[in-house]
Amino acid sequence: MDLSSLALNGLSWLSLICLILAAAGCLYSLAAAFCASRYAAQAVPQLAPGAPRPSVTVLKPLCGLEPYLYENLETVLRQDYAGPVQVIFGVQKTNDPAIGVVDRLRQAYPAARIDLVIDGRQHGSNRKVSNLINMAERIAHDVVVLADSDMLVRPDYLERLVAELSQDGVSGVTCLYHGVPAYRGLYDQLSTLAIDTHFLPNVVMGLSLGLAKPCFGSTIAFTRASLDAVGGFRSFRDDLADDYAIGAALRGLGGRVVIPSFSIGHTSVDTDLSGLWQHELRWNRTIRNVDPAGYAGSIVTHAFPLALLGAVLPGAGTGALWVAAAALASRILLCRQVERAFGLAPHPYGLLPIRDILSFLNFAWAFMSGAVTWKGHDYHVVADGTLIPDAELGPDAGAPLR
Repeated sequence: MDLSSLALNGLSWLSLICLILAAAGCLYSLAAAFCASRYAAQAVPQLAPGAPRPSVTVLKPLCGLEPYLYENLETVLRQDYAGPVQVIFGVQKTNDPAIGVVDRLRQAYPAARIDLVIDGRQHGSNRKVSNLINMAERIAHDVVVLADSDMLVRPDYLERLVAELSQDGVSGVTCLYHGVPAYRGLYDQLSTLAIDTHFLPNVVMGLSLGLAKPCFGSTIAFTRASLDAVGGFRSFRDDLADDYAIGAALRGLGGRVVIPSFSIGHTSVDTDLSGLWQHELRWNRTIRNVDPAGYAGSIVTHAFPLALLGAVLPGAGTGALWVAAAALASRILLCRQVERAFGLAPHPYGLLPIRDILSFLNFAWAFMSGAVTWKGHDYHVVADGTLIPDAELGPDAGAPLR
């Protein structure tokens, strides 16, 4: 057998492998749709009516003037919660434009306890955690809720978190989240689709099978005593996946980190392909570092691009197009089921093929290097998830770390 025949035979086998993975991906999508419906239908614990509510401190680290920042932050000040609430905002620069947003919130909600920490001290390579270390000195209450600045929450958010945290054996609470397109343009809708048709159902599937123990920056709720017991935020000052590390530390105290059956909103603000690609690449590389085997196994979630790849390779046959059609249909079904389960607005299904191809390319590229861009700063990530600023790596900073 000559070299060209060997190459053709190899490509035929590669086509078959892609199509088998795509067929498995179709089954995965159907199973994920079922799990999403079942997970969202779970009953949630409730606090006794009229019972005293514990006091809560909400931490909101800020960096720059994100689109819709005021509207996102305002939702945490409009809570139907009967206990004392303190909201701490933190920035690291005296000229950070987010300070003006906090001033507007103070004027609009004069009765709320709003603290602002402006402190430029850097304690490690993770700038967000450095901000949290500086903010933590002002925590005044028993329950602490850490949440990213781009989250939209309902008025019962704190009530539901505290109810979950009050259950026996619970040391922390984190939240699923769905995408909310800020502008309803092409790129923020693609970002929303990534969250709602990849992230959200994949997490629910992992939880349903007992294969995942995630913790998300969308929300992490815990007690002040638990924070002290894990060594405070200083313990996570060099971690890229600080949210995951906090969750693992809370579990290390002997309790569970629970994920309620509701989701909160994440404002998607991407306006160009570069920004969309970079932040999704950071997400993928974070997941790859936290769970390499699980990340590699998630290739089956990319059914449609795998089917297309299998269809264009030699020896595919006409059946490959049917696999591609089935893959796309299963993805649409999954999207519709997630919408119903979590009460989300309908998505533009016509963007799903583009979304899935882009997700697959990003998934593959995440294996190429440990470089990430985060809040305008460049880092490399070593095998244990530690962030190293490029400035500390010297002339070989561009080389992949293994």
